[in-house]
Amino acid sequence: MHRRQPPIPRLWLMTDERLGESLWPAIARLPRGSGIVFRHYGLPLSERKRLFARVSAMARRRGLIVLRAGATRLSKYEDGVHGNAPMLRPGIRTMAVHDRREAVRAIRAGADAIFVSPLYATRSHPEGRALGRIRAGLLMRHLPMPVIALGGMNAARGRSLSALEIHGWAGIDAWRSDQKRNAVPI
Repeated sequence: MHRRQPPIPRLWLMTDERLGESLWPAIARLPRGSGIVFRHYGLPLSERKRLFARVSAMARRRGLIVLRAGATRLSKYEDGVHGNAPMLRPGIRTMAVHDRREAVRAIRAGADAIFVSPLYATRSHPEGRALGRIRAGLLMRHLPMPVIALGGMNAARGRSLSALEIHGWAGIDAWRSDQKRNAVPI
């Protein structure tokens, strides 16, 4: 019997080492039904697995889903994968898309949703060129799966993109407890 795939969340937290201990309040701020893409690529594997286990346990208690980024399986509690890594059981597959070529690759790979990035300037990739609304809108047109906006996003920017018919938005800093932003669905 196959496990039923959860619906694609509209709100997402992208984790990384920069969050430090603010990871836990960030997860606590996510509304039920939201998603987490667990990255933390810089940690040694054993430490990454332990942290993933803690994040997954908190997510399950709060009704959140957790996707693993990276090729190495971290736990049996993965709800899916972010990227091209193999999935060991049914789940959600998301992929990052920065241009039309990557969008085609995501479609061919069977992605369930894509993260179009970076829409705005972001601290994660300060040297990267932001797509902006027009280029992002052109990239998102006619894509056959839900599109999640990523890069400098917060709730206000998510709402401002409603004309682009995005499915949702993702962020890192937007979920930090030291930010004065309210998380609301678009």
